[in-house]
Amino acid sequence: MASVATAQSGSLSVELNKFEPGDSSGCQAYFLFRNETGKSFEGFEMSLAILDSNGVIDRLLSIDAAPLPVQRTTLKLFAIPEIACSDISEIVLHDMPVCKPQNEENTDCFEFLELGSKTDAALVK
Repeated sequence: MASVATAQSGSLSVELNKFEPGDSSGCQAYFLFRNETGKSFEGFEMSLAILDSNGVIDRLLSIDAAPLPVQRTTLKLFAIPEIACSDISEIVLHDMPVCKPQNEENTDCFEFLELGSKTDAALVK
């Protein structure tokens, strides 16, 4: 695993950029993925815990952001159903079942993954 991590030439940042009200009392979350690792990713799935305004886990949400081309910023939009954007206090990345560079084995992305948020809700590991 260490050889995979040292082979990375940069980071892969995930930014929760914006919330918008969605259909039927849900929330639309805009994420920016900046891939500066030197590799394209053909698989990139994140399991997120959505915490409500009281800091209690409201639901788990799995998102698939693949593909993530090398040296590109990619915008992805995901629906978070049945919770208002203003009721989301934090989003926790608790698992990454798939993080697969193109033509390579699944790897542990936590070492080079950087998270951030421009919304009132924090995005954390």
